[in-house]
Amino acid sequence: MDPLSQAVLGAAAAQALSKKTPLKTALWVGALGGVLPDVDVLIRSSEDPLLFLDYHRHFTHSLAFIPFGGGIAAWIASRLSRGVHSFRSLWLPATLGLGTHGLLDACTSYGTFLLWPFSGARIAWHNVAIIDPLFTLPLLVGVVVAMRRKNRAVAKAVLLGSILYLLGGVFQHHRAQTAYRAIHSQRGHTPENPQVKPSIANNILFRGFYRQGDVYYTDAIRVPWWGPVKTYPGTTVEALDVSAMTATLEAIHAKDLLRFSDFSGGFLIRHPGEPGTVSDFRYAAVPNAVAPLWGVVVDDAVPGKHLDFKRFNQVDATARALFISQLLGR
Repeated sequence: MDPLSQAVLGAAAAQALSKKTPLKTALWVGALGGVLPDVDVLIRSSEDPLLFLDYHRHFTHSLAFIPFGGGIAAWIASRLSRGVHSFRSLWLPATLGLGTHGLLDACTSYGTFLLWPFSGARIAWHNVAIIDPLFTLPLLVGVVVAMRRKNRAVAKAVLLGSILYLLGGVFQHHRAQTAYRAIHSQRGHTPENPQVKPSIANNILFRGFYRQGDVYYTDAIRVPWWGPVKTYPGTTVEALDVSAMTATLEAIHAKDLLRFSDFSGGFLIRHPGEPGTVSDFRYAAVPNAVAPLWGVVVDDAVPGKHLDFKRFNQVDATARALFISQLLGR
């Protein structure tokens, strides 16, 4: 999730569970541990634009890294405290904070190497959006109130509330999956690798997609906290034949395309609005649209150099209005 969410969840865990640590200290040390795994964003190369995709949410996010990462966070915190706090006294709150990071990221849809080095699987439980104010803001208020009132019970309450919210997301995801299976049946499809992911900033509106033959389908599924489920049929797009394309590319470009395919779970398409670009079909600002958020430039690739990575972050007013309309169930 976003850095603020990671920080406040780490702070809440440290405040609630590190009983011997003053709440003010637990807040900033837990927050430091909570954001530290994202230093992996520094693993990048100007010569290889895809390197950051290989290592983001990688070993620093694994369960095996937690005790070591906690030690690093505690050492940094002890240095920042200028001798006021020892490494030993800060290891537990730092480790508690860091321990929440990979688990929270696994709750999103991006994919996290939670079991590295024992498994290279990208784990994604799809039960919370990358950014969700309803998850983050209560935690932020709670850790500040707990510190000011010196009341550890407040931290425990908001930590429990965050866990319950994530569990509610599991239920919401299950409801969306169930509704999407009904759509498959209505269409007479036996989908390949169907997936349902929460859209941005909520756990009500989901993006569903799957492959049927050589075509990708996408739809929006709205599962309100109460009331009937509603679906918004989307569009289709031809799936990219990755094997056929790699056979036409030079070795370095073919390898990069396969790396991008692995990152994208195999869901690759020709970007409909960007000629020469291969994109990740899984994400779009509007849940039932084909409007990828990133891709790699293949057709104009420079010989002997890695493929360029491009983002398509701009969302126009029409798309924003359509997203809000679906979110509100109009």
